[in-house]
Amino acid sequence: MDNRVLSSSYPASLGRSGKGRTKPPSQGPNETPRYSGAARARRKFQRIFPGGFGDETYIAWERDYKWQAHERWMEQLDKASYRKLLEREAFAEIAARAVAIEARTNLIFSFEKMALRDAVRPRAGAQAFAHALYDFLYGRGAMPAKFDRWCEAVAHLPRKQTRVLTWPIVTVFGFIAQPDRHFFVKPNVTRAAGHDYGFPLQYKSRPDWQSYASILDFADQVATDIAALRPRDMIDLQSFIWVQGSAEYAA
Repeated sequence: MDNRVLSSSYPASLGRSGKGRTKPPSQGPNETPRYSGAARARRKFQRIFPGGFGDETYIAWERDYKWQAHERWMEQLDKASYRKLLEREAFAEIAARAVAIEARTNLIFSFEKMALRDAVRPRAGAQAFAHALYDFLYGRGAMPAKFDRWCEAVAHLPRKQTRVLTWPIVTVFGFIAQPDRHFFVKPNVTRAAGHDYGFPLQYKSRPDWQSYASILDFADQVATDIAALRPRDMIDLQSFIWVQGSAEYAA
């Protein structure tokens, strides 16, 4: 088995439906997709990557670097390691590790990377970031409240010029740490993909749970529609959606 796979089938690994979420209804293999752009989206993806999620080019271009970031996270900031760092009040170390792991990807823009580094450089910023991110990823409680607390914490981080409360910043660490459940949101691309797919995204420019839940519902619907391609996790679903909305893959 491919050691990059979190589970043999994405839907089996879900476990995210719950308060504040509505899962799309199941669909039989011979039924017409509920959304007008579903078949077109699949054709586009397979035109670019004929081997689907096992295509060598797909793995090289889209999957490998995201999975490698996840592996680095699990080596450095898994729950036990993160907890020990918090107990030592090693807030700067937590922030430095998280930022360094993300920095080796091209997921967020360079100006967002700089804004994030600036925000966690002061001790107060690193402390707020470290506690809020742990609560979001590993804390107890319902995800809607945890996500909104995380967004509020990011909103109040120190800033110089560029704001840090952006969709890419608030979703990138969940995506890297827990790609079985969290989606990375590039708002323009995700909205364009949703529009072409015919999915009614409920989106606000200021990150909040209601919008994030709608985006997760979109990812769930895509997982249902392309189940035959066997998406493994949110890395595959985010990549599929990226292909639909990004200018990099414009037809």
